[in-house]
Amino acid sequence: MHIHVHRTGGFAAIDRRAEIDTADREDSGEWQALAERAVADGHSEPPVGVPDGFSYQITVDGHTVYCSDPRLTDEQRTLITRVMREGA
Repeated sequence: MHIHVHRTGGFAAIDRRAEIDTADREDSGEWQALAERAVADGHSEPPVGVPDGFSYQITVDGHTVYCSDPRLTDEQRTLITRVMREGA
């Protein structure tokens, strides 16, 4: 599974991107379950966020959804954090 996260906005308006391929990871099943739940609650179009908040584009195996602070689900927040921390 290939997961890509693109974060925009924030106070400094700095874009950040990270991605991870879970195919060869021992915890790939955990990543897949998390990604499926995060994408299920995403929007097909970028939602209206709050001033200086972050907006996210999450792409999992070619399927893209959008979400933004402060209305992230727990699964979206966890997936974004993990990809940003562990991805390249």
